[in-house]
Amino acid sequence: SEEKQSGQASVYQQQQKQYVAPYVVITPNETKRNQLQQIAKRELDDLERWKEEHRPGPIKLVPQRLGGKESEAQARQKQQMMLMQSKYQQKHKREEYVKAKKAAEEDEILKKRAIQREKAETLEVKKRQQEMQRREMFLEDQYYKTNELLNRLELGLPKSDSCQIANRGPKSTAWTTSRTYRQVLRENENRRLEEMKQEQRKKAELMEFKQKQKEEARTRVLQNEQRRYLQLLLIFCCILRVNNAFLDRLQNKTRPNSICQPGYSGSLEYLSDGAWVS
Repeated sequence: SEEKQSGQASVYQQQQKQYVAPYVVITPNETKRNQLQQIAKRELDDLERWKEEHRPGPIKLVPQRLGGKESEAQARQKQQMMLMQSKYQQKHKREEYVKAKKAAEEDEILKKRAIQREKAETLEVKKRQQEMQRREMFLEDQYYKTNELLNRLELGLPKSDSCQIANRGPKSTAWTTSRTYRQVLRENENRRLEEMKQEQRKKAELMEFKQKQKEEARTRVLQNEQRRYLQLLLIFCCILRVNNAFLDRLQNKTRPNSICQPGYSGSLEYLSDGAWVS
């Protein structure tokens, strides 16, 4: 206990508080600081020792000649040709990407138009069917009403909700009027049916004409795309041909001059001793 008290007293003496203005300054513990410095130094020494032990040794390789069998001019020519081809390939890929993107957008637009067209056609068919049903119901009701009226006129019976008809004529006159009235109704009904048939026929012809126009426009677009693709292909072939000719000229310039070159225009004369003289 005395040793603890003495150690606490020494620590307290080492860590004395100093009041400076509004702050409190405490002196550090020297023993703890020395211990931490020794541990850090030991660790640094261990790290340096490990680096020295694991340092890579010298590299030993058999000397050999690099660069291949091609000359510098051939290598540069090949590099230039590859660079030009890569430029054309990148341009061609970019054009193909733009074309594919445009085709995809056009396909999507065509799909949306087809969906909207189908919706409009179904709506039009539905409206037409409703109109036909409404007309049939109207004609049927009109037919029943006219028959009821004609039967009343033939029988000479009064209406249920009105007074009797005054000054009724003979039966023959009522019969002829009813007959003529029925004929007129039948003719009107036949005329309406014929008009409806003609209207349906005109609508069918109009739809067929529109379909033909759409098909012709689609074929025209496809033909234009094919023609454009062929033109691009011809241009690409011409560029390749020009590049090949340019490379051939470069290759002919780099070759050493020989006596018998293609296109030599000198004349050769044969002497008696077996030698040729130009």
